[in-house]
Amino acid sequence: MPKRWFRLPALVLALAAAANAQIAILQIRVVEGEGAVHAPGSRSPRPLTVEVTDESGKPVEGAAISFHLPEDGPTGTFFNGLRTAVAITDPSGRASLSGLILNRTSGRFEIRVIASREQAHAGIVSFQYIAEAGSGAAHPAAAANGKHRKWLIVAVLAGAAAAAGVLGAGHSAGTTAASPSSSSSSSISIGPPTVTVTKP
Repeated sequence: MPKRWFRLPALVLALAAAANAQIAILQIRVVEGEGAVHAPGSRSPRPLTVEVTDESGKPVEGAAISFHLPEDGPTGTFFNGLRTAVAITDPSGRASLSGLILNRTSGRFEIRVIASREQAHAGIVSFQYIAEAGSGAAHPAAAANGKHRKWLIVAVLAGAAAAAGVLGAGHSAGTTAASPSSSSSSSISIGPPTVTVTKP
């Protein structure tokens, strides 16, 4: 009988340890809002949404997600007026944060995202952008492609103008060159002198 009493606490401790070890590893990823480009001084209409799963890929509900903005440079504040905000994951393991207000310093910045549940932690960085004033909020790659297309169009137009100029110059040169050749084709031949004597 005493042996059974000794085994029972050991079993309880083993079950408690197993319960605490249910979430040993957290995995976090950004599912919406990554790489967003914001207009200077604007309020972002897009939420930043992350998803948290365990090592088996199962959604983790009730994980605390903290979002952290840089202290200086391109940055902003969250809806609470601070550079740190916290959200809790729903049954699908997702948590969203919206209402980001950007400052007017253009450039790339990072939002550090940390997930915590019991003793497990995970972190990720989301890259965001503040566009230059007057450039509009477009993705940097798209903006670069747009500039490339503009330069391409300008180059094509310039090339066409240059080609037209060359053709025009060639046409003028051809006309000018044709004048001497046409005049040389109507040449005058001078033969021996002829004298005619008539009666007085």
